[in-house]
Amino acid sequence: MVEPNGSTLFICFLIVNLAEGACKIDIWKKFVDCSRLNLEQVPTDISHDVEKLDLSYNILTKIKKEDFYHLSNLRILNLSYNNISSIDNDSLNTNILLENLSLFNNSLTEMPSELLEPLKNLKVLDMSNNFYNSSTLGNVFKKLVYLKNLSFGGPMIKTILKDDFVPIQDIELERFALKTQSSLEGYEVGAFSMVNTRDIWFDIALDKYADALPLILKDLAEKSFENMRFRNLFEFTYYTESMDIFSGLKYIHVDSLTFYRGKFNEYLLYLVLNNIEKPSNISDLLLLSVDFARSPNSNKTGERIENLSLENLVIQDVTNPDILRFDWTFTWFSNIRNLHIVNVNFNFVPCDAWNHMTKLESLNITGNRLLARYLYNPTCQLSLPAIKMFNASDNTMTSLRTISLLMATWSNLSVVDLSFNNIGSINESCIWPSKITTFILHDNPLIYDISLCLPLTLEYLDMSNSQLERLNMNYFNQVNNLRVLILRNNKIKFIPTGWKSLSLEVLALEGNSFGVIDGGSFKYLPSLRNLTAGNNPYYCNCDLYAFITETLSDKNISLLDWPGSYYCYHPQNLVDTKIEYFNPGKLQCDVGLVVAISVAVTAVVVIICMMLCWKYNVPWYLRATCQIIRSKYRSKNSEDNREFVYHAFISYSYLDADWVREVLLPRLENSTPPYRLCIHERDFLPGRWIIDNIIDNIENSRKIIFVLSRSFVNSEWCNYELYFAHQRNIGHAFEDVILVVKENVSLEDLPKRFYRLRKMLKAKTYLEWPSDQKRQPFFWVQLKSILGGANQTVTGQDNLSVISETVVDRQTDPCVVSTVTNSSQTFPVS
Repeated sequence: MVEPNGSTLFICFLIVNLAEGACKIDIWKKFVDCSRLNLEQVPTDISHDVEKLDLSYNILTKIKKEDFYHLSNLRILNLSYNNISSIDNDSLNTNILLENLSLFNNSLTEMPSELLEPLKNLKVLDMSNNFYNSSTLGNVFKKLVYLKNLSFGGPMIKTILKDDFVPIQDIELERFALKTQSSLEGYEVGAFSMVNTRDIWFDIALDKYADALPLILKDLAEKSFENMRFRNLFEFTYYTESMDIFSGLKYIHVDSLTFYRGKFNEYLLYLVLNNIEKPSNISDLLLLSVDFARSPNSNKTGERIENLSLENLVIQDVTNPDILRFDWTFTWFSNIRNLHIVNVNFNFVPCDAWNHMTKLESLNITGNRLLARYLYNPTCQLSLPAIKMFNASDNTMTSLRTISLLMATWSNLSVVDLSFNNIGSINESCIWPSKITTFILHDNPLIYDISLCLPLTLEYLDMSNSQLERLNMNYFNQVNNLRVLILRNNKIKFIPTGWKSLSLEVLALEGNSFGVIDGGSFKYLPSLRNLTAGNNPYYCNCDLYAFITETLSDKNISLLDWPGSYYCYHPQNLVDTKIEYFNPGKLQCDVGLVVAISVAVTAVVVIICMMLCWKYNVPWYLRATCQIIRSKYRSKNSEDNREFVYHAFISYSYLDADWVREVLLPRLENSTPPYRLCIHERDFLPGRWIIDNIIDNIENSRKIIFVLSRSFVNSEWCNYELYFAHQRNIGHAFEDVILVVKENVSLEDLPKRFYRLRKMLKAKTYLEWPSDQKRQPFFWVQLKSILGGANQTVTGQDNLSVISETVVDRQTDPCVVSTVTNSSQTFPVS
């Protein structure tokens, strides 16, 4: 259920099908609207909880007892604009709580006095525009002690009698309104003396009985009213008689006197003004929609109205602008404080008019289709020293400069309203009075250069609904006192950064075209308190999230239209998402956090890499690789013709040294011719870095023999020698490497760092050292075959591939030379 919030009441209607049509019912079932449904009778299915019932604008003709019998809670009943001619006297007997009853514009021929008997709480009663032939009120009105607004009468009332209003003489009304026929025929003195009311409205035409007006005003003498209104005082004819029918006005205390519609000529207007000149008890005069026309014999020799002193003079919706100088002058403006000339269609202001408006404090010329040049005449004396407010909205003005010239000498001017014009100044410069604080320019086709012609003294500026696409920040940075800036419903595409204003308190930016706004956009607006920025095509990103978050958390700023007017327009996957539900997360938007995490991760990676480098001797490998590269570079151009120092370099574990010295070396070095072999403990040069010895001797050896055993795979130095041999043989498929398996070693026994050895064992043929002495001679034959003849000069001719070197046919002795085909296989295979 929707609950009311404060003084705002949101009324939601449910459509309910009742007997005679579809009435609208609010969700609390307190208000039923059955208006304009062409109902011929009151619906019977209305809930008994209803407090307000609207049956206006139907075709009801009769109200019966049972129509409202069950509506005991009814407080407001509107039966206006029907054709009701008959009402049962007891129709409202159960509706004793009724406070507001409207029977306006029906066909009743008698006042329903008995109907009103039970309505002791009635406050508003409108029975006007019916067909009563008498304005006499029944005694029942004496009991309506809470009555505040009473309207009655109709076009059939011809005469007002002295005792017609006696029943209400002790009731203090707020408004009394009476309607009679188009031309009243009779009035008995004393009738209106019985009326005590704050506002009195006469819908009485005196075309044929103008003498009644002095009698009516005499009955109201010494009474006080806030508002007195005459409607259609002369409905069809212009008053031309000599009698001063308004002479009684000077004896009545009236705050506001209104003439609405009716015929007015210059003579009738003169009579009104003449009787409210000083001394006067009337402060406001309103001439609304009157039909003004000059008399055929009017001339310029009449008396002038020079002492008219009014707080407000309103001339509105008068089609003939001659009313402004009805006596051929403008002297009646001389002592007016606030002049409103609205929708009168005058097209220029003569110089003498300005001369007679020197006491004006506000001038409202709204809705007259004026151009600025119609007002400004450089030959006129345009000084209005007292004027504070100028309203020229809803005209056709285009030049702001011309208007500034008009106001140049208005030294006390503070408020200017030029809304609903065609102002779009281009390269105009203006000079304004120094006290202008409020400037209203909404609903104009403004452009960027408009700021060149705006006052710098403003505190309030409204440029909403004006097609602005961007702001001139040079102007806004110069306006030191601007407190309120209204820019809603424009086409502003971006909010400038670095906007500086120490005084700005209210900023309205809703309904523009910018999609990006960030938390720093208004950081130089320290006084900002109220902000509206909804209904913009926002791109939902981290900047927007930061702006919303910071603004909502700032106790000094109120985002007045949040959250209902804030939606994402971009990116595509977030279109029409409410921004209040947009939450990208800290990791995505917090740059500091991202940097911190990145630095932390980088530091961890670096530390891990350093630890791995330390554990696996990466620096050593790098230095060794550099040595190899340098060696390869030195020998790459002479590799095919170089001479080797050794036939073979032998890599072995120190635990296998005895076997190497006592078995391997004697067999090969003592052969005929002998082989030259390199072993580290004998042939490395003392004093040199061990890495250099390894690299140089491997490079100076035709072949490299690895004596594989369990102690070999556990030796770091053997791993290094294997690494250098691998680097030497890049691109040569390990052709110079000879594997001699001294002990059984499986692939599972090899540590992970021996991945090169794993690779060679999977792809190369190897030699097994047989424990059986009978098979050892064949081992030596195979080894010498792979090494090549010892009688050959060691010149670097390396044409043998270990993979292709097959000395013994595998079918003859398959156990001597084996090829590893499965990583789980041990070798040698026996």
